Amino acid sequence: MLIDVASTRIDWVAEHCQLLRSISAEFKDTLPFRGLTIGTGIHLEAKTVALILTLRDGGARLVSTGNLNTTQPEAVAALRAEGVVVIGEPTKDRELHGRYLGEVIAARPDLILDNGGDLFATYLDAPYDGLRGGTEETTSGRMRLEPLRDRLKLPILVINDSPIKQFAENEHAVGQSTLESYLRFTNRVTNGEQVTVFGYGACGRGVAASFRGACARVTVVDTDPVARLRAHLDGFAASPREEAIGSADVIITVTGARDVLTAADLPLLRDGVIVANAGHFPAEIDVEAIAGSAGVVGTREYPDDLMTLELKDGRRIHVISRGHMLNLAGPRPLGNSIESMDLGFALQARCLEAVANGSVDASSCVVPVPGTIDAAIATSYLDRKYPAAPVA
Repeated sequence: MLIDVASTRIDWVAEHCQLLRSISAEFKDTLPFRGLTIGTGIHLEAKTVALILTLRDGGARLVSTGNLNTTQPEAVAALRAEGVVVIGEPTKDRELHGRYLGEVIAARPDLILDNGGDLFATYLDAPYDGLRGGTEETTSGRMRLEPLRDRLKLPILVINDSPIKQFAENEHAVGQSTLESYLRFTNRVTNGEQVTVFGYGACGRGVAASFRGACARVTVVDTDPVARLRAHLDGFAASPREEAIGSADVIITVTGARDVLTAADLPLLRDGVIVANAGHFPAEIDVEAIAGSAGVVGTREYPDDLMTLELKDGRRIHVISRGHMLNLAGPRPLGNSIESMDLGFALQARCLEAVANGSVDASSCVVPVPGTIDAAIATSYLDRKYPAAPVA
C-alpha cells in the first residue's frame, strides 16, 4: 500500500469541505471576483485556508492576515505557497496586530472579509474610493459595526446572523470544540464539576449543553432576564451572578462583550477555579488586571498556555490561554468541526459573491445573510446527505 507522507491536516480539511469544493469548481468557471482584491482578517487555520483558496479560485487577489493568538504557521505557509499574500505572523501583541490590519487596508481591497470588525474599523480610519463592501463573521463584529452604519454606508452581510451559522456552528460546533479544548488544555475531569457559563446566546447554549453532556453541573449567567429564563426552562441553574461565580469550579465566558469577569470578582472566586474564554475577543476576562491585582502574590506559567495565579490568602486561580479564545489556542488547536465551518464558509463565499456582483446594495449595511443564500446553502448540503434515488 502506498502512503502519501506529504498529506497534511490542511489536505484532510480540504477533502471534507464538500460545499467549498463544489463552489470552488463553479467559481473557476464563473470567476465572480476577477480583477478584484479581497482583504481578509480571520483566524488563519486549516479551514480558512480552504475558504481563502476558494475565493482565489474565483479570480480574486487575496491579501490576508489573522486574528490575535490564533494564526497557525502551517496555514500561513500553505497560503503563501499558493501565492496568497499573508501579512504578519502569529502574535498576541495588539499593536503589532493593528499594524498587520493597516497593511491589509493599505492594499485597498475591493471587498473585505472581516472577523470582529477589525478591518472595517481600520478602513474608517483611512477610507478610500472603491470598497464595495463585504462580510462580517461574528456577533462581536456586528455589535461593533452597527453603530458605524452611517459612516460605512456599504453592503456588509453578517454571517453570524444566518440561522445556519447560529445552529450549525455556534450552538453545535462551538459547544463541542469548547469542551474538547477544555479537556485538551487541562486533562481534568468534567464529571460532577460545577461549570458556570456566561452568556446564553447560540454559543452559550452550545457550551452549556456540551458540558452538561459531559456530566457537569451547569449554571448560566446572562444579563438578559429572558435568556436566563430560557436557560432555567432548559434545565440549567440560573443563579444570581455572584452566587454563580462563587460556586464555580470552571467559568467560561462566551458573550461577545468586554469585562465580563474582572479584578473586582477576585474575592468571589473559589480556590482552584479554572477560568477560560470562548468568545472572539480576548477582552471578556480582564486577565491583565486580574493578574496585576494587589491580592496576587505569584504567577506560575505552565507549558501549553496555562497559568496559575497565587493569592495572598492561599487561593489559586487557573487561567487558560490568558483569556484568548480557547478553542483555537494551545496545543493542537483544531477549532470547530469541519462540516460546520464548511457551511459557514460557504455562506461567506456566496455573500461575497453577492456583494461583488451588486445583488445587495448599501441598504444592506450590517444585516443578516439574505434568506435566498441560506436556502441555497442548506439545499446544497442536504442534497449531498440525501441524494435523490436514481430514476428507474
